[in-house]
Amino acid sequence: MSPGETATHASPAPSPWSWRSWLPEVATIDRREALRIALGVSLGLLMAGGATRLGGWNAVWLVAPMGASAVLVFGLPSSPLAQPWAVVAGNTLSALAGIIVVRVLPLPLVAAALAVGLAILAMTALRCLHPPGGACALLCAVTPVHDWHFALVPVLLNSALLVAVAVVYNRLTGRSYPHVAPPVSKPARRFSDADIDAVLARHNALMHTARDEFGDLLEEAELTAQARQLNELRCVDIMSADPLTVQAGTTLPIAWALLREHQVKALPVVDAQRRVVGLVTSADFLRDARLDVVDGPDGRPVWQVQTAPRRVGEGPVVVGQIMSRRVQVARLDRSLADIVPIFSGTGHHHIPVVDASGLLVGILTQSDVVRALRRLAEPLREPGPVHAPAPAPVTPGD
Repeated sequence: MSPGETATHASPAPSPWSWRSWLPEVATIDRREALRIALGVSLGLLMAGGATRLGGWNAVWLVAPMGASAVLVFGLPSSPLAQPWAVVAGNTLSALAGIIVVRVLPLPLVAAALAVGLAILAMTALRCLHPPGGACALLCAVTPVHDWHFALVPVLLNSALLVAVAVVYNRLTGRSYPHVAPPVSKPARRFSDADIDAVLARHNALMHTARDEFGDLLEEAELTAQARQLNELRCVDIMSADPLTVQAGTTLPIAWALLREHQVKALPVVDAQRRVVGLVTSADFLRDARLDVVDGPDGRPVWQVQTAPRRVGEGPVVVGQIMSRRVQVARLDRSLADIVPIFSGTGHHHIPVVDASGLLVGILTQSDVVRALRRLAEPLREPGPVHAPAPAPVTPGD
C-alpha cells in the first residue's frame, strides 16, 4: 500500500445463524428526533382515542393497531406505507376483511390466518398497503367481530383522526406529510429514475422509502463517497515522482532541449538542496526567449533557442531570467480535494510537490489530476478500496 492510501474493507456479513444477524441496524436519528416522534405518537393517539370516546359511537374507542400506525405516520412520514390513503384505507379494508372471514368461517385459527392474507391482497390491489392493517384484520378475526360498523367506528375514525393530527404535527415540526417530493431541478445523475425502477423491480421487494427520496439518498451517498475519496487521496498518491529539474543558472538551450526531449511543458527550478525556487514552462520560452524555426530530422519545422553570441543586455540566456518565481507548491499529504480548486480556478497547470522539509519530490500536473478523477468516477467492479492508480509515466502534454 502506498503512502496516504486508505484501504476500506467491508466487514464480512454475519451468518444467518449468528446472533448478530438478528440485531437491527443502528438508528440514524438523534435524541431530538426521537423525542419529536414520541411526542407526536402520544399526541396522535390521545386525540384519535379521545375524540372517538367523546363521540360515544362505540364502546371500543381505540384499537391496538393504531399504535403501529402512529409509529409510521410520525416516525416515517415519507414512507409510502405511511401516507394518508394507506393508513385510512389500509386499516379499514383490513378490518372489513377480518369481519368477512369471521362471518363466513367460524374456525378462529383458520379465520385469523385467512383474514390477514385477504387483507394483504385487498391493500395491494388498491395501493394502500399498510402493515398495521394486518393487525386490524387479525384483531377482527380473533375477537371475533361480526358487526360491520366496527370497520367504520372505531377503525376508520381512529385512522382518519390520527392522520389529521399527523398532518398538522409533522408540518409544524418540519416534516413533509403527506409526503410529496418537491419539483426541483437537479444536476444530472449517473443514474436515472428508470434505473432506480429497474433495480426495485429486480429486487421485487417493498421499501419504506419513496422512489424519488430513494434516488436523492443514492445521489447524496454518491456525492458523499466522492468527497470522502477526494479527501483520502493525497498528492503522494497521484503525483509524478522525481521530475526533471533545472537550476536558475541552467542555460536556455539546455532547458529547452529537456522540455522537447521529454515532451513536458514545465520544469521545476531548484537550488543545490532541491528547494523549489521557480518554475519554467514552454510558455515562458515563447514569451521571453528568442526562438528560431529550423528543419528537424524528419523535415518538420522545430523551434529551438538561438545560440548565436549575444551582447550584454541583448536578451535572457539562463532559466533564472525567464522563470516564474512565485510558485504554488503542495505538500505530500495535501488532499486532492484541496488541489482541484487550484487547477480549476487559478490557472495553474503544474504544481511542484515537496516533502516536510520543503524539498522537491514530485510534480502534479493536470493530467495527473484528470487521471485520478476519472478513476474515482468509474463504478466499482468489485468490493474494495477506491484509490487512484500508481503514478503513470510522464506523457506528452503534461
